[in-house]
Amino acid sequence: MGEFSKEVNATFDSDYVKAMLNLKYTANYINTVTNKELEPYQISSAQYNILRILRGAKKPITMKLVKERMIEKSPNTTRLTDKLCEKELIERVRCENDRRAVYVSITEKGLQLLSQIVFAEIPKLMQQLTEEEAVLLNNLLDKVRG
Repeated sequence: MGEFSKEVNATFDSDYVKAMLNLKYTANYINTVTNKELEPYQISSAQYNILRILRGAKKPITMKLVKERMIEKSPNTTRLTDKLCEKELIERVRCENDRRAVYVSITEKGLQLLSQIVFAEIPKLMQQLTEEEAVLLNNLLDKVRG
């Protein structure tokens, strides 16, 4: 992957437009690499995200909270959790006080799967930046989101 303008063979109306499109292009590239690395584990990056959220929660949490914490917001969160339940990686429990509320938690099998996942390519991509560049990039991305 090289200079963005050459990669997409395009010119841009402004550096702002170029930066926005470059950001989307790079995010898509990182997603592609991530999905390829998750392929052997038969889970998607969104499912991986849910598993990490549940591991970090350390207790059952509501589906609403899972949706709020997701990096890539998905209207298919229920379907994603259905698939994780089928694989016995998470479990779903209805709240006794409020039958509409659904709590989810990671299972031992889910924890074991997470412990097996090793990303090789993603760290290589990010280690092309110095620590100072990584700090700057984080600050700039935070600034874009306001």
